[in-house]
Amino acid sequence: MSYCNSVLDLIEGQAILNKDKVAFTDPGKEITFGELYLFSRKIGTFLADKIVRRSPVSFYMEKSCDALVGMFGAVYAGGFYSFLDVRQPAARAESILNTLKPRVVFTDASMFDKAKELSLPEGTELILLDDLIGKMGDLPVDEDKLGAIRDLSQDIDPLYVNFTSGSTGVPKGVTVCHRSVLEFIGYFVDIFGIEEGDVLGNQAPFDFDVSVKDVYSGLMSGARIALIPREYFSNPMTLMDYLADQKVTVIVWAVSAMCFVSIMNGLEYRCPEDIRMIMFSGEVMPVKHLNHWKKFFSDATYVNLYGPTEITCNCTYHVLDRDYEENEVIPAGIPFPNESVFLLDDEDKLVTDPGKEGEICVTGTSLALGYYGDKDKTDAAFMQNPLNNLFQEMMYRTGDIGRYDEKGILYYVSRKDFQIKHMGHRIELGEIEVGAMAVEGVTRACCIYEQDKKKLILFYTGDKDKKELLSGLKEDLPPYMVPSTVKQLDEMPINKNGKIDRTYLLKEWKNL
Repeated sequence: MSYCNSVLDLIEGQAILNKDKVAFTDPGKEITFGELYLFSRKIGTFLADKIVRRSPVSFYMEKSCDALVGMFGAVYAGGFYSFLDVRQPAARAESILNTLKPRVVFTDASMFDKAKELSLPEGTELILLDDLIGKMGDLPVDEDKLGAIRDLSQDIDPLYVNFTSGSTGVPKGVTVCHRSVLEFIGYFVDIFGIEEGDVLGNQAPFDFDVSVKDVYSGLMSGARIALIPREYFSNPMTLMDYLADQKVTVIVWAVSAMCFVSIMNGLEYRCPEDIRMIMFSGEVMPVKHLNHWKKFFSDATYVNLYGPTEITCNCTYHVLDRDYEENEVIPAGIPFPNESVFLLDDEDKLVTDPGKEGEICVTGTSLALGYYGDKDKTDAAFMQNPLNNLFQEMMYRTGDIGRYDEKGILYYVSRKDFQIKHMGHRIELGEIEVGAMAVEGVTRACCIYEQDKKKLILFYTGDKDKKELLSGLKEDLPPYMVPSTVKQLDEMPINKNGKIDRTYLLKEWKNL
């Protein structure tokens, strides 16, 4: 019986089957599966004496082909990788590094000066990855050393740690193991028919788990991954040219990235004709923007993906099988195989009745190992399934509210935090946002609640007049759900995970 216990098995398999096939491209470089295998092992040999098994290697650089060599080199050395967002404040980056305490931080020439300004933990070495890759011909591969490391490997070894925002302001390091990624990607590739001939257009940075679906789908299927630089998502013409020139066939993007393209009329400039599948996640997809894409890709398959970082990318999916009105919500769908997704009420009782709301909870192999170095936060979110008192079955509480329809299809309603009590009524802020997005002339909408003054505040982008927007909302929403204040923005603030930054909006509002 053949069993993969490491993602390195995927690289090694493709190095045999597709040695000379291009695996990854960025605007300045490309790397074959064979080169990825060889170069990663060279970096692994270099790191083997610098790190210990199951320890982190951090990356302070943008995504690139070189970054991939470095991250898989970390895995060959018995460690795991963790990418830092180079745009975040230095204090946040330093907080993450103090949590990880890596022996090595890789950076590149473009980020070296900025990286040198960081206060690194004692014993941490800052290394220019460019220099190492430039000397690749001189770097050896120590087969014995790498083999000894591999003999100790387990599928529950950490593969990566991605940091998400914490409610206390301290980032939480979601730790995901090899087994969770191997299983999820196996189902993902199979269900959506990703094949060797596909080209995936990677939108997400490597510190965001949407990129996991791109990178590992390519390694499992033999598809090519075209890495799209972050800056292309502020220049729609460059972005569309790149997608078309790379002959991208599949995109797995954050909702905000798709909204950017439609708002900026990127598809009107140039429509990449090879795209056959469009998947989106991270936020509720505004139907208005979905319909804009469908004008240009009417024959493409559209998939809504749902799930937090803590359950390895996604736990449910919905293949769109009809058109939606602008005031409708697209279903979160059905669970991926080998994942149990269910609703619990406030008393931890199972919710199954159509329309009744409960917290979305998940069990299965896909669960993360917890939050790195933070037992208290781990225990608060990862716990024994209260429906099972016979044996250990770990469950993750998503903090999301969902409901089922009459067919048993799951719908995401809102974050638990977005449920408010206002004027004696329980209100889902997401419902107000859906109503605003249905108004012609509104491109994005976000509603927040100012607890001290008991005010609903709606932020929006678009050319709709504020008074007309309010009039439209009064026609569709009950009076207690109509925002007391509406503020028009030039653009929505976006956080590091590509979602609307609600914390920033609330802070800005309080400072007015």
